[in-house]
Amino acid sequence: MEFGEVVRRRRMVRNYTDDPVDGDALDRILDRAQRAPSAGFSQGVSFVVVTNEDRRREIARLAHEDEYVADGFDPWISRAPVHVVVCVSKAAYLERYSEADKGGPDGPAGTEEGWPVPYWWVDAGASMMLLLLAAVDEDLAAGFLGSHNLQDLSVLLDIPGHVAPIGIVTIGHPASDRQSGSLARGWRTDAIHREHWASPSGD
Repeated sequence: MEFGEVVRRRRMVRNYTDDPVDGDALDRILDRAQRAPSAGFSQGVSFVVVTNEDRRREIARLAHEDEYVADGFDPWISRAPVHVVVCVSKAAYLERYSEADKGGPDGPAGTEEGWPVPYWWVDAGASMMLLLLAAVDEDLAAGFLGSHNLQDLSVLLDIPGHVAPIGIVTIGHPASDRQSGSLARGWRTDAIHREHWASPSGD
């Protein structure tokens, strides 16, 4: 599939069929997600892949799927045959940037305060987007959801304390779904600025 088509087809899908996801396709998706940018090649992003039905239902409960359903959405979280929990370790970045080629233990990036932008979150977001795009490239669908119960999610999946989950990517074969009402806002026309902020490209 051409990259432009992958980007155009990507959307947050909130319902899936009962068809399983091919294991080889899932392996390719995960391989591509690992190719996201990594500050200092810290490689602090990791994934927990969940296919067990009972565990997926528990993740859905922690993510308040019942509230989604009450609002008219399908039970898309528990129905998705694959959950990929995207995780990141801030400690991996601080350790990497304490090495000699990145400033050493006394360098400015050896502590969290030395990062004007915490690139562990940037890298995690880049990996998440690659997951979404790679799923489309495999003729599958995906959606991302956050969870207000990240601590409980960590306990459920035995995620160690120095690793933080940022949310869950659901993957499966798309079914008819109710799209988010937020899409009614339409596309912004002033998001791109040329040369300086006061010059939006729409002018």
